Amino acid sequence: MDFRALPKIELHAHLSGSISRECLHEIWLQKKERGETSLEDPLVEMPAGKFDYDLDTFFPLFSRYIYALCNDLTSLIYTTNSVLEDFQADGVVYLELRTTPRAIPSANITKDDYVQTVLDCISNFNASSSMKTNLILSIDRRNDVPTALQVVDLAIKFRDHGVVGVDLCGDPAVGDVSIFQPAFAKAKQKNLKITIHFAEAPQSSTAKELWTLLSYNPGRIGHVIHVPDDVKEEIIRRKLGLELCLSCNVHAKMITGTYSDHHFGWWRETGCPIALSTDDVGVFGSTLSNEYALIAEHFNLDRKEICDLARGAIDTIFESEDEKQRLREIVWK
Repeated sequence: MDFRALPKIELHAHLSGSISRECLHEIWLQKKERGETSLEDPLVEMPAGKFDYDLDTFFPLFSRYIYALCNDLTSLIYTTNSVLEDFQADGVVYLELRTTPRAIPSANITKDDYVQTVLDCISNFNASSSMKTNLILSIDRRNDVPTALQVVDLAIKFRDHGVVGVDLCGDPAVGDVSIFQPAFAKAKQKNLKITIHFAEAPQSSTAKELWTLLSYNPGRIGHVIHVPDDVKEEIIRRKLGLELCLSCNVHAKMITGTYSDHHFGWWRETGCPIALSTDDVGVFGSTLSNEYALIAEHFNLDRKEICDLARGAIDTIFESEDEKQRLREIVWK
């Protein structure tokens, strides 16, 4: 089966984590030539074939390197367009890209500027592409309450320009998620869709945290690895959309074992819609087509089961019924 030709839906892709190493290298060359960076070449910093970033090395890669390299409007535009092109080339027909609004004081870029720039790239791309892209704005677990509320306010401000929801993400070892109740309450009040990184690591999978996150009424949850039975029952009762990321979980050793041990095998029997996702294709090196190939190989799915899986994500997108119908007509049966 040609997995690249399969029309696919991607709902859990982080903008900065989806930038290819080649794209980062091109930015680095331009900045190096102008004397604007002292950073190591991305192809040295992130060597070809290195995908074994765990939770201890993954987050510092962004804070100390990727954000430091992509630190102006030119690089933000270049990387955003590159990410969109890569997903389209991989056969993605609908993309919900997520990013944490980032101010870059050294380039006089505010969070408003950042979001507007990404949305402009998306709007221009949508105008000439068969792939439809929307944006989700992320609250980072390290944020305080005013910062989280600012993310929600930006989502409200730009909702008519391509923002469809808010996310909670970041280092699962950090933060008290209960402080974000006002932010998610406001998002819900304004009818913004909510997706949440959920039970990624043992330390972020206490009963208190998971029930708190469910109280925020997410429409989808991502990763869902370390989930106790009573929480599983509630997820199934709500039929929440599940964003599952095989390669990320295996490479980062977020699960025990390998692809065939992934909890996809358990969740697929529950009736919850599953959106197979890449998470951070630039870091973990697995396109969405490859994720489908891995699922087919390790869980013995035939063509119909693969197509059913791709179609199953449609009802969980944060878009209109018209867009869902468009996707039903183009995703294979």
